[in-house]
Amino acid sequence: MDRALGWDAHFEEVWNSLGRPAAHATPGRVARIDRGWSTIWRSAVDPDPLRVRNIGADVAVGDWVVVDANAERIEYVLDRRSAFVRRASHEGDRAEADVLAANIDVVVLVHALTAPPNQRRLERELVLAFDSGAWPVIALTKHDVAENTAATVAELTSVAVDVPVLVVSGMTGEGVEQLRALAAGGRTIAFLGASGVGKSTLVNALLGREAMATSAVREGDQRGRHTTVATQLLALPEGGWLIDTPGFRAVSLWLSGHGIERAFVDVFDLMDHCRFRDCKHDREPGCAVREAIDDGRLDEARFASLERLVAEEAALEDEQRRRERLADRRGGRPTPDGSDGE
Repeated sequence: MDRALGWDAHFEEVWNSLGRPAAHATPGRVARIDRGWSTIWRSAVDPDPLRVRNIGADVAVGDWVVVDANAERIEYVLDRRSAFVRRASHEGDRAEADVLAANIDVVVLVHALTAPPNQRRLERELVLAFDSGAWPVIALTKHDVAENTAATVAELTSVAVDVPVLVVSGMTGEGVEQLRALAAGGRTIAFLGASGVGKSTLVNALLGREAMATSAVREGDQRGRHTTVATQLLALPEGGWLIDTPGFRAVSLWLSGHGIERAFVDVFDLMDHCRFRDCKHDREPGCAVREAIDDGRLDEARFASLERLVAEEAALEDEQRRRERLADRRGGRPTPDGSDGE
């Protein structure tokens, strides 16, 4: 297996646990997914890509997989070391996971300096990034055409406690070397953000070539249009890997580990100093959270955002438990239409 492609001790252990299937089944890494098909690389130097079916496989770009003897479909998906997962778009109350990128070392959350700073979106992205198992970094793009950069940086930094914030420009190259350094040693970085924030221009700057289509910004608000149409794994010239993803509008939480606590570490630190352990942070005496809000150390909107995210996560957990109970009552058998019967 090619370590330059991102193979490491974790995957070696998983591979050994599978009994190391026949030589023809040497693991490869998913570089792109298109409507039921996966493009798989088996070498960083000479990818010799396979294009195989992934029907029935829970697979994402960045995954390490094993194909069957005929090289026609994915047979195994090796356990992931990390994954950026959100709640997929859905109808009704059914919830499913949407894995945007797998086996990543650094999640780069991309925001444009030319757009009004969106603290609430960044908070949600940070929760997902911390839960991914990767290290989050924030990249603020379009510095070359931005106004009031300092104010935007300050607003976003205030909700990104202890998370590095880079000011960059894909057009001038500012900050590009700092981003490239994140992939040193064969690491994998993933770009995530809304449409039009300049990810494609930044990708081209990192690659040193026009690999991704870009579009002109609109007059008046300097917003770009959606250009990336598929998530893909890209080799960086000096080593390391980049997963570029299409812009996404919804940032819905998935089942969280400690992402909320880590994204709101400043608020949880305050909670530890409340007089009562079961403080509701309303008007209880000795509430450190209310005191911080009253004296301006904590933005009340940030605390309200935390409460919404905690409630959203609790509702999702309740939904999952309800679905599990229904499946248990049916003995794990799906209904004829493949749903959970609701």
